[in-house]
Amino acid sequence: MSGLITNIQGYSIHDGPGIRTVVFLKGCGLECQWCSNPECISARPEIGFFRSLCTACGRCESVCPEEALICKAGQPPSIDRQRCSGCGECVSVCYYKALVLYGRKMDVVEVFDAVKRDAIFYQASGGGVTVSGGEVLLQPDFVSKLLENCRGDGIHTCIETSGFGAESAFRQILHYTDLVLFDLKHMDNEKHIRYTGQPNNLILSNARVLVESGVEFLFRMPLIPGINDEVQNIRKTADFLTDLGDRARRIEIMPYHRLGKGKYESLEIQYRLAELPVPESDCLEVVRNTFEESGISCTISK
Repeated sequence: MSGLITNIQGYSIHDGPGIRTVVFLKGCGLECQWCSNPECISARPEIGFFRSLCTACGRCESVCPEEALICKAGQPPSIDRQRCSGCGECVSVCYYKALVLYGRKMDVVEVFDAVKRDAIFYQASGGGVTVSGGEVLLQPDFVSKLLENCRGDGIHTCIETSGFGAESAFRQILHYTDLVLFDLKHMDNEKHIRYTGQPNNLILSNARVLVESGVEFLFRMPLIPGINDEVQNIRKTADFLTDLGDRARRIEIMPYHRLGKGKYESLEIQYRLAELPVPESDCLEVVRNTFEESGISCTISK
């Protein structure tokens, strides 16, 4: 059984308790305008090109089986992304790492062997393994088997999800999950469609499934200035959490940042929010206070 993986990142301290290894999957049903991992959106392998690292040697053009790389003398290559199959042959001959492969097939055993190497850190810190994305609900069989193996080895399991996926896939994965980090983007359905490409009804339905499952969870909100930080949306979010019951009366705010900008450039994708300012501390406090006044415990991630 294999999954499509973009990265396995060790020693993470922001994706669940303790020190964790994060497995990033490729493929997501949402296209959030603020996404910091654009390489994880498409469900097929892609080539990223960091132009500043290129020496214009031309080796990549000579090995491309699809003739998708075009090099002119002394110039960095251009990539015909319609022809590119994401095979990675060009990456193997790019000595300066200007070309990178986003997404490769790995089987469960490979990934499990990679994450359990850090078991000593999990034991010392109360950490474990977090499967992120992309969207975990799009690869339920792979994720379930990986988490089952981790649990069998005494490793704490966590998933990060947008909740946009089949309920059956969610229930399947929940069976092997110790903690769920669940994002709520926007309560207004039309605005959710505008900024993520999809409605929010399935997400809100799966949020209820999560609360009723008994699995430990934390709802989170990526806070995007001018998009979902208005008081009306914060109060509607608080009302939704209140309706879910006492276990859901807390949320973590994740302030917008522009750290993914370089990856958009490497994929030649327009980053529509490139000029959007990061939220200032006083704005974050207003949002936190609004949640607190509505009876929702609120923290701000660092």
